[in-house]
Amino acid sequence: MKKIIVGISGGLSFVVFIILLLIIRALGNSQAEQQMARRWSEDGGVAQVSCFFSVDADVDRDRIEDFEHSIDNALTEASVIQDSENPGARLWADAYSADGSVTVTRGNNTLEANAIGIGGDFFLFHPLRLISGSYFSGNDLMQDYCVIDEDAAWQLFGSSDVAGMIVYIGNIPHIVTGVVERPDGHLAKAAGLNSTLIYVSCQTLEELGQSNGINHYEIVMPDPVSHFAENFVRENLGSDPLKTEVIENSSRFSFPKRLRMITQFGVRSMNGKAIIYPYWENIARGYEDIIALITLFDMLFLLYALGVAIVLFVIWWRHKGWTVRGKMLILKDKLERLAEKQRQKRKKKEIEDPNFE
Repeated sequence: MKKIIVGISGGLSFVVFIILLLIIRALGNSQAEQQMARRWSEDGGVAQVSCFFSVDADVDRDRIEDFEHSIDNALTEASVIQDSENPGARLWADAYSADGSVTVTRGNNTLEANAIGIGGDFFLFHPLRLISGSYFSGNDLMQDYCVIDEDAAWQLFGSSDVAGMIVYIGNIPHIVTGVVERPDGHLAKAAGLNSTLIYVSCQTLEELGQSNGINHYEIVMPDPVSHFAENFVRENLGSDPLKTEVIENSSRFSFPKRLRMITQFGVRSMNGKAIIYPYWENIARGYEDIIALITLFDMLFLLYALGVAIVLFVIWWRHKGWTVRGKMLILKDKLERLAEKQRQKRKKKEIEDPNFE
């Protein structure tokens, strides 16, 4: 009876292990901002890398542009070339952002809002759920576009269906290309998403608002050898470890990274760098902590199930009522009998047919 109870507990422990494993996978996949490499290439061979800058890192649009010019040369030297027949295909895509604030007006309505100034393909990396309209690109020649969240839309227009409407930022008209849903939940609010948020171009934020400077760059690019993309970004943008932090998003929820998180539990939260992480990175770090904790319990359930299996196997082995030597002798006897039968059949055929070979 005791063995049955122990066996059932081991089986249940293994089932819980599988369930927690699925939960870990679901939580990791829920972070769309961390899954750009998978969206860019289903066949793999690419990596998503983020670089975060401190307030005194002096990273501006010119430095980002110089870095972008060096990417193709680096890929060519690594023998990575574009072989797609699609003339619009790209080997890489990137984006950068700065945080700050802007004053937005529409008629008699004035709104002081937090703002993110974007450059490059920002919304390709951050596919926020659109309520109406569409995104805009930081690569557009015209920089008089903005995307506002639902809260801002209701405060300014009294509606969320306002794509194509005009708002004024610094007395300059800007077209609202789309309205997005602001991420909600405990982690999102703790990450800084507890007030109205507007997305404008980096140029608009710098010239017409209050900008704290570019604090984030991200890229998805070929990764011909392990950590090629990460090392390239680190060497060219993140060379000063006191002012920058480089993360390979593609593998941040992998099992080795989760194990490292467990060993760094508590210490990881200490940050000696003057880096203000954007909300999506804060959310990702929160999920890292949660997933690492679940991984710890997951491993404990697996160890218990394996322990039970080993104990039951040992008990069965000790009371099995047979020996390996005995089984080997039985097997040997059966093989000898089978060989004897084959010899008898062969002799019989030779007698019946003298020409049998």
